[in-house]
Amino acid sequence: QEQLVESGGGLVQPGGSLRLSCATSGSIFTWYNMGWYRQAPGEQRELVAGFGDLGRIIYGDSVRGRFTISKDNSRYTVYLQMSDLKPEDTAVYYCNAHLGRNDYWGRGTQVTVSS
Repeated sequence: QEQLVESGGGLVQPGGSLRLSCATSGSIFTWYNMGWYRQAPGEQRELVAGFGDLGRIIYGDSVRGRFTISKDNSRYTVYLQMSDLKPEDTAVYYCNAHLGRNDYWGRGTQVTVSS
């Protein structure tokens, strides 16, 4: 059973926008710190944006100012709004839920930025 279900990826032109969604269960949404990672071909997986303890929000340096992470408490869903997309943002984006030594990962959704 999938614990994290992502949606919203696709093909977009440079400068465009996309919104990714990650739906999960109430228990994971409540107790785990959730975030987004991405992995481009031949590259390591990297943090894009995430919620930390005490409501702290973290962004990767390459996306700060262009991407926004948010959540809907009533839908147990975390979003990643991506704006001013660049070809180097092309990657598989993964939703993550982290608590201590426990991690859940989604299957990933492909984002391709190309003209």
